[in-house]
Amino acid sequence: MKKNSVKNTRINAEVMRELSVAIRNLKDPRISPMVSVTGAEVTPDLQYCKVYISVLGSEESLAKTMAGLKAASGFLRRELAQTVNLRHTPELQFVEDHSIEYGARMDALINKVAKEDAEKHVNTEEDSQAENDSEEEN
Repeated sequence: MKKNSVKNTRINAEVMRELSVAIRNLKDPRISPMVSVTGAEVTPDLQYCKVYISVLGSEESLAKTMAGLKAASGFLRRELAQTVNLRHTPELQFVEDHSIEYGARMDALINKVAKEDAEKHVNTEEDSQAENDSEEEN
């Protein structure tokens, strides 16, 4: 099976969907309730799967959640085997994903620049209006 084939893409989506449901049902107190599975990449031979995890909160809660998920990987693999019909159930490797935090930070920076630009534009209009008024008086 090729890496970017339609079949591999469908398997990745199904694994991601089923793992997100299984993680929500875990009762480990280390795992944050604000955890989301942002992606899953199953190797073409179905032996390994990288699961990208994002946690809303501090770095400490991310570290605890990753430790809890690593401890529950065997349970999650068994749950995955029961819900997804694959020849081999892949070994799960959890990877921290900071893309949501990065996107939120970039959004805040863009909003800040847009606000500063709008303020400059208003100040420029006021200055040009004052110059026009002074020219009319002369």
